[in-house]
Amino acid sequence: MTAPARTRTSADLIRAEEPVLAHNYHPLPVVVARAEGTWVEDVEGRRYLDMLSGYSALNFGHRHPALIEAAHRQLDQLTLTSRAFHNDRLAEFAERLAALTGLDMVLPMNTGAEAVESGIKVARKWAYDVKGVPAGQATIVVAADNFHGRTTTIVSFSTDETARTGFGPFTPGFKVVPYNDLAALEEAVDEHTAAVLIEPVQGEAGVVIPDDGYLTGVRELTRRKGCLFIADEIQSGLGRTGRTLAVDHEDVVPDMLLLGKALGGGIVPVSAVVARREVLGVLHPGEHGSTFGGNPLAAAVGIAVLELLETGEFQRRAAELGVILRDGLTELVGKGVLGFRARGLWAGVDIDPAIGTGREISERLMREGILAKDTHGSTIRLAPPLTITAEELRSALGTLERVLG
Repeated sequence: MTAPARTRTSADLIRAEEPVLAHNYHPLPVVVARAEGTWVEDVEGRRYLDMLSGYSALNFGHRHPALIEAAHRQLDQLTLTSRAFHNDRLAEFAERLAALTGLDMVLPMNTGAEAVESGIKVARKWAYDVKGVPAGQATIVVAADNFHGRTTTIVSFSTDETARTGFGPFTPGFKVVPYNDLAALEEAVDEHTAAVLIEPVQGEAGVVIPDDGYLTGVRELTRRKGCLFIADEIQSGLGRTGRTLAVDHEDVVPDMLLLGKALGGGIVPVSAVVARREVLGVLHPGEHGSTFGGNPLAAAVGIAVLELLETGEFQRRAAELGVILRDGLTELVGKGVLGFRARGLWAGVDIDPAIGTGREISERLMREGILAKDTHGSTIRLAPPLTITAEELRSALGTLERVLG
């Protein structure tokens, strides 16, 4: 008789990755095998509360029933046509996404980085075709400490040397100014500026929230100077901050939105550029594309995501539970927490370096059944699914207090 195959343990699987996977990540030593809602389970059956939610890709939790049902239903019908043909789900997806954001047209893509790259191309084309910038001279103004992705063009305007070193030569055409500094932005924008590209909340930088009025100021400045305002809401959008979009906190409507992560419901990669008609209208057949962008499976899941957001339930949950998160973190200031920044169900927590690095604190939390992730030294990010309960959130904050003690 053939002996039964030995089940590989977490340690086995982590060791097996080492020689065959590129080392571009340093994950926590947990091997997730199953998930439901706000909880995941590893190979050995240990359960963990997910306080990261895939960097906001899992805003609606793991395997949300409405999203899984939409995916199963579409899998039985049609998964891919390419954009060589129309499909029967794409129009509704674009209609609903345009309506939710208050904009006109949608360019469907797959990953967040693709949305950013696409937004850059569209902004440059608009600068040449509409604004009249001389060929090859369009510039885009960005903020220091940004995170928009890791493609060659995007790391060209990153200020994170880990992302940049060894990957040049870099793409020209970008100006970097300090974040949350309208005076510096005013000075940088000129007659060759195609767009200002910013995150309304800088996620990777540690959930950095600008001063009240900054986004309004960016909107006014870009309108006055005749360039586009592009808001990268790939992490901050779709309910995370307690509003549909982070720009909604100042009632600002940019010329172009970049969306991703939560748009795919944690099931398939879905991203989109959403913009005014006169902006996206500069594209013509053959100038940009994606084989998988707007595929019927992605569109079906995206429609189900938009249906969840249209009720406003998840935005309200993020706002209400965000109060619990802020209050709990406030109690920890001076008890291992030096400070924090929070908006909705999203926080960057600065840990006293004397207690440990962000990585070390994340590992301690993991051992206590909480999954979070570090960024920039002793800062950890908390971004649970918007489906988390108040009890689960308070329990996680209690665990953080114990770990810091």
